[in-house]
Amino acid sequence: MFWSAAPAAEDATPRPVSLDEAQRTANDAAGWVEENWSVWLSNGLRIILIVVIAVVMRSLIRRAITKLIARMNRTASAVDGTALGGLLVNAERRRQRSEAIGSVLRSVASFLIMGTAALTVLSVLKINLAPLLASAGVAGVAIGFGARNLVTDFLSGVFMILEDQYGVGDTIDAGVASGEVIEVGLRVTKLRGADGEIWYVRNGEVKRIGNLSQGWATAGVDVQVRADEDLDRVREILTRTGEEMQKTEPWTEQLWEPVEVLGLSATYLDSVVVRVSAKTMPGKALGVERELRWRIKQALDAEGIRIVGRPAEANLEVGATAGSDPMAAVAAPSALANPASPQSQATTPIPPAVPGTALGK
Repeated sequence: MFWSAAPAAEDATPRPVSLDEAQRTANDAAGWVEENWSVWLSNGLRIILIVVIAVVMRSLIRRAITKLIARMNRTASAVDGTALGGLLVNAERRRQRSEAIGSVLRSVASFLIMGTAALTVLSVLKINLAPLLASAGVAGVAIGFGARNLVTDFLSGVFMILEDQYGVGDTIDAGVASGEVIEVGLRVTKLRGADGEIWYVRNGEVKRIGNLSQGWATAGVDVQVRADEDLDRVREILTRTGEEMQKTEPWTEQLWEPVEVLGLSATYLDSVVVRVSAKTMPGKALGVERELRWRIKQALDAEGIRIVGRPAEANLEVGATAGSDPMAAVAAPSALANPASPQSQATTPIPPAVPGTALGK
């Protein structure tokens, strides 16, 4: 055993390299470097050129997009506050919409340019891209399937912004929530409700949008008066009140058309309802309705015309007291009230038997 292990121990010890072998190895390495240095230099220069071109293109495109968005914002600011600006969207809404579109365009441009540059660099390095692209495709499908709700929200937000379905300051009904839009994002839209609460609505969950602030709005007021009032006189008072309101600031700009008395919208036994309508600036209908009610009440009081109408509970209480029939509380006649009637005798209890009397006689 000692003899068999001894040669192995001798082979494990490093043998000294001769000068000729070292010189031959150095010559082979130098020859290999001399043969491939031109390829390395050309590939390095190509990679540097690709990276420089990608960075320059990305910078130029992002700068062009930023300038385009700034020009859109300047155009919107120029018409804001004018008569034309009242018909168009306001500057803040245009600014937010343009900034969101610019952010999407810059992100897409950066992704396409840098992604193309990375694939070109890998091809220069002689790396087979087929397995990499296949793996990236499978990973993209898996990520897209797992994050489909996020992708749906993002795409829905992009199309909502591009189509200008709503913007900051609009009052909308999104189905799941309603209120004033305070922020429009690519994934979530923020709404402020009537009680001050903030709703975070995912764009992918919105199936329908009711925008109450685009184009124009309608302010409607129902005036309920007694049925015996002179309706021509009531129409004249309402028309005069609307004309006076339209000549007063700030209602001159908010009322886009004269206040119109549409006529009777409902008729009851003791009252009638007159409908008053006006076309207003978007988002100003509620304030116009309040001011119009105030002025109509004052005008009718000055002319001695009383506005009627009470809640249903009040009408029931009044009907049960002063205006009710005095015989309404009297019960209907009953056959049991007459002792001689067969119904009354049938309900009379049988008297107890007297002791000592025989039954059946």
